[in-house]
Amino acid sequence: MQQSHEPATLAEMAAFAAIAEARSFTRAAAQVGRDATILSRRLASLEERLGVRLLHRTTRSVSLTEAGAEFLVRVRAILASVDEAEAAASAHAGGGPRGLLRLALPGTFGRMWIGPLLPQFLAEFPDVRIEAEFSNRFADLVAENFDVAVRLGALEDSRLVARRIATRRRLLCASPSYLARRGRPQTPQALLEHSCLGFTGFQTFPAWEMTDREGRRVRVEVSGPLTTDDAEVLVEAAVQGVGLMMSTDWLVGRELADGRLVPILEDWTLADEGAVYVVMPSAKGQAAKTRAFADWIGKRFSPEPPWR
Repeated sequence: MQQSHEPATLAEMAAFAAIAEARSFTRAAAQVGRDATILSRRLASLEERLGVRLLHRTTRSVSLTEAGAEFLVRVRAILASVDEAEAAASAHAGGGPRGLLRLALPGTFGRMWIGPLLPQFLAEFPDVRIEAEFSNRFADLVAENFDVAVRLGALEDSRLVARRIATRRRLLCASPSYLARRGRPQTPQALLEHSCLGFTGFQTFPAWEMTDREGRRVRVEVSGPLTTDDAEVLVEAAVQGVGLMMSTDWLVGRELADGRLVPILEDWTLADEGAVYVVMPSAKGQAAKTRAFADWIGKRFSPEPPWR
């Protein structure tokens, strides 16, 4: 391919991004409201301009080349910046939040407490479209071009603008059936005689650390019949009486409310870090759609979060 010195156009980049993300010319055309042949011509023009093939095409599939994968990361950032500029200009012109809002949400927490609220947000802000990723991976908001993330725990990335929207706390709990069968532990040391469900996602696993009202700290290495990295599996096991569980209040709030689980060792405080935050890349902190979502979700978690 002969490389051109002319810069790629936004239309060409948008066509490439649509095809790359849809992995199909037909699906991309349907999503952007353009004829597939138009997208194909724009992609061909872009590849000719760059002098490199960006996509592998077969009769059944489309996939990124190595150059295409690298180019897509930069194209997403460019297109998002254009979208951001349009949204900001519209806001100054008296319009409301608009454009694509990319959210990075923690998997279980996001599905339980944020996902059900998204339709309400869209109803209130009809000019906003949401692309939400529910994952427990630590997404790089700046590099991956997310507008807003909700994060649990302590924050370390100084590039982010963060707002705390809720507190959280850890606790020990068990089902009434388990306590009736095995008895209620009265001290942390008594946990050694109980079946304890292990969550490998805790930093201190397999130890449970706690502090009493006088500031005495105790560390107990527990064991039991079930260990996993899926907290929801442990909640169900605890409800069915398999063992005691160390959990975060948002995860077992519904079970505590209806009595399927009850707290134990309530005089002891479990080690914990951080809270629930809404975070934004600093360069995007004032975008209308970003600010609207941060304000909106913050109000839904105040003055008390829904799991309490």
